[in-house]
Amino acid sequence: MTPGSGEGGPMKDCEYSQISTHSSSSPMESPHKKKTALKRKWKVFPGRNKFFCNGRIMMARQTGVFYLTLVLILVTSGLFFAFDCPYLSVQITPAIPAVGAILFLFVMGTLLRTSFSDPGVLPRATPDEAADLERQIGNIEEIANGSSSGGYRPPPRTKEVVINGQTVKLKYCFTCKIFRPPRASHCSLCDNCVERFDHHCPWVGNCVGKRNYRFFYMFILSLSFLTVFIFAFVITHVIHRSQQTGFLNALKDSPASVLEAVVCFFSVWSIVGLSGFHTYLISSNQTTNEDIKGSWSNKRGKENFNPYSHGNIFTNCCSALCGPLSPSLIDRRGFIQPDTPQPTAPSNGITMYGATQFQSNMGTEVRLTRW
Repeated sequence: MTPGSGEGGPMKDCEYSQISTHSSSSPMESPHKKKTALKRKWKVFPGRNKFFCNGRIMMARQTGVFYLTLVLILVTSGLFFAFDCPYLSVQITPAIPAVGAILFLFVMGTLLRTSFSDPGVLPRATPDEAADLERQIGNIEEIANGSSSGGYRPPPRTKEVVINGQTVKLKYCFTCKIFRPPRASHCSLCDNCVERFDHHCPWVGNCVGKRNYRFFYMFILSLSFLTVFIFAFVITHVIHRSQQTGFLNALKDSPASVLEAVVCFFSVWSIVGLSGFHTYLISSNQTTNEDIKGSWSNKRGKENFNPYSHGNIFTNCCSALCGPLSPSLIDRRGFIQPDTPQPTAPSNGITMYGATQFQSNMGTEVRLTRW
C-alpha cells in the first residue's frame, strides 16, 4: 500500500493542497485589494468644503460671490488695458500700462492664493480621542453633580490658559470634539474650526485664518492701489481727450472709460476702508472676530488687555505678515489607511485638537483650572 492510499490519505492530501493553495495566493491578492481601497482624505473630508485638482485647491462650498469678484476685476482691468492704456502710453508715458500690469498680476496672485488654500483648519478628533475626552468630561461632571444639590448645573465645557498674564478660555467644540486653541473659532458656513479665525469672506470664497490672512491683507491692499490707479488714469484719459475733441466726443470715443469710472468710484470706498480697518487690526495684533466681540482693550493697563500684542506697531505687523507660514494640519491629499489603528488621546489633561498639541511662542502658561 502506497503512502496516502489508505483510508483518509487522499482526503488529507486534498485538504493540505487546498489550504496551501489558498494561503499562497492570498499574499498576491491582498496588496492589490489594499491598493484599490485607498482613498484621498479630501474625498471624505467632514467639513463643508469643495476640493479641486485632487485636493490641492480647497474652497468654501458657496463660491458664487468669489466668481463675481473675479469678473469685476478681470472686466474692469481688461477694459482699462484695451481702451485706455493704448492712448495713455502714447500721449503720456508707457510706464502706465506697465505699472497697471504689475498691480493686476499681484492682485490676482494674492486673490487666488487666499481663495485656494487651507485657511488653518483644525483636524477633528478621532473617534478614540473624542471618546476619551468625553469620558474625562463625564467623570468630572459626575463628581460635580454628586457633591452638590439637585438643582446644580454642571460648569460649561471650557478650559483656561494664561497667555502673557491674561486668562483665556478655551471652548469645547461639539462638532469637532476638541477644545479649540486660543483665537480659534468654528465657521458655521464651512463647518470647520479654523486656527486664528478672522472671518469668513464670501468675496474670496474661503475662510480667512492663520494660514491665508497675510495673503488676504495683501490682496485688499493691492486691490485698493489698483482701483485708485485705474480710476485716476481713466479720469486723466477722459480729461486729456476732452481738451482735444470736447467732453461729449471724448465719451463717445471711449465709452468703456465711463463703465470703468463708475465701477471704480462705487467700489473704491469699501475697498480702501476695508484695507484701513485691517491695517488697524494688524497694528494691534487683533482679528476681526476679536474686534467685533470687543475681546480686548488696546490699553495695556486695562484688565482685558490684548495678550497677543507685542506692544509695538512694527513688531505686530512683522508678526502678522513676515513670520513663517504654518503647515497645514489636515493632510487633505494624504491616503486613508483603513488598517491603521486610530491614535488615542492622552489622558494627562493637555489640551489637544486632533493629533496636534497647542504650541505658542508667546510665553504661554497652561493652567487647567476647570472645565
